[in-house]
Amino acid sequence: MDKSNVVGFAGREKIADPLTQLLRQGARELIQQAVEAELSEYLQQFTERRLEDGRAAVVRNGYQPERDIQTGVGPVTVKVPKIRAKDGKPVTFRSALVPPYVRKTRSLEAALPWLYLKGVSTGEMDNALQVLVGPEAKGLSASTVARLKRQWAQEYTAWRQSRLDRDRWVYLWADGIYSGLRAEDTKLCALVIIGVNERGQKHFLAIEDGVRESTQSWREVLLDLKARGMNTPKLAVGDGAMGFWSALDEVYGATRQQRCWVHKTANVLNAAPKSVQPKMKQALHEIWQAATRKEAEAAFEQFERMYEAKYPKAVQCLHKDREELMAFYDFPAKHWQSLRTTNPIESTFGTIRHRTKRSKGCLSRDGMLHMIYKLGECAQKNWRKQRGFNYLAKVVQGVKFRDGEEVITADQKVA
Repeated sequence: MDKSNVVGFAGREKIADPLTQLLRQGARELIQQAVEAELSEYLQQFTERRLEDGRAAVVRNGYQPERDIQTGVGPVTVKVPKIRAKDGKPVTFRSALVPPYVRKTRSLEAALPWLYLKGVSTGEMDNALQVLVGPEAKGLSASTVARLKRQWAQEYTAWRQSRLDRDRWVYLWADGIYSGLRAEDTKLCALVIIGVNERGQKHFLAIEDGVRESTQSWREVLLDLKARGMNTPKLAVGDGAMGFWSALDEVYGATRQQRCWVHKTANVLNAAPKSVQPKMKQALHEIWQAATRKEAEAAFEQFERMYEAKYPKAVQCLHKDREELMAFYDFPAKHWQSLRTTNPIESTFGTIRHRTKRSKGCLSRDGMLHMIYKLGECAQKNWRKQRGFNYLAKVVQGVKFRDGEEVITADQKVA
């Protein structure tokens, strides 16, 4: 009699054996439990919000339509709960674990680092895997987690030593991604850099431990990139409140600097009362949405005239990065959408930035970097080419652009 406990999988879409069915059912229960826990935590913030008769003003209100998420063991049905406010004030529950855009994960292993970063401790991950594979596999979970963690560590080490001189890097996006992990009173931070090469392919170039505001931390990151063969990029994009810029001046002094308009807008609005913010935000929008630098400069000066007397801190916050906020006008207009913000990083790591508190000590510094690397690796596979990638070679060659259009020289006109 065959004692083998290895079961072959005939296909993802068709349940071919009881183990596959158990995996799918376990995955569904685990995700549903996690989403229900998210909802309970979200509702806690409304406990003081009551109707006149004392009843809760914000309550559960059924579920959104069921939808399938494709996993390594086939489709798993997910139901996300809804809420409603009886007092008429709008509220919406959005699950960070199963956001609206998540439809597919390539494999169970690709999902594990994401779940880990959502705050699942090692012990809880053991239990989660037991739910997925069933009680018959008790004892497998710990070894599986250990194996995956070793594998991720090896892959991360190899990746951060890989050469970068096979490509010419045109643009960089830099940001510091905070995790929930703490060392004494300091939040641990991953310094992240994404680059795009002349073919329009975006790649993670650095994911390192450091301090977001520290010039020394960013200097070490950039020197490492240089040692790996990275050329001098044409433009770097990031938030102004980082030590990155001083380090960039030292290591890649010829690289132009572009401040992120999303970060800058938030910083400026924080220096003004809420009643003024909608109108002020529209005035800022008119600056960076202007078709030409001249129009943007006019809108900039109009903003200063409107708000300098009453809100000098807001105007000062905007004015100090004036040149760096306008750099994108000297690059192809097709690239402006990407160059005005750090969205390539923000969109990838939004789940980390907005997640709730996690238990202390459940992830080491190295573990944090390994998990973020795996999360980034999964996201990178689905990135599209840089919009207007055919212009990147011209940027590398030093072709001049004004207001997003290529500058035609006298010699070119004659030719």
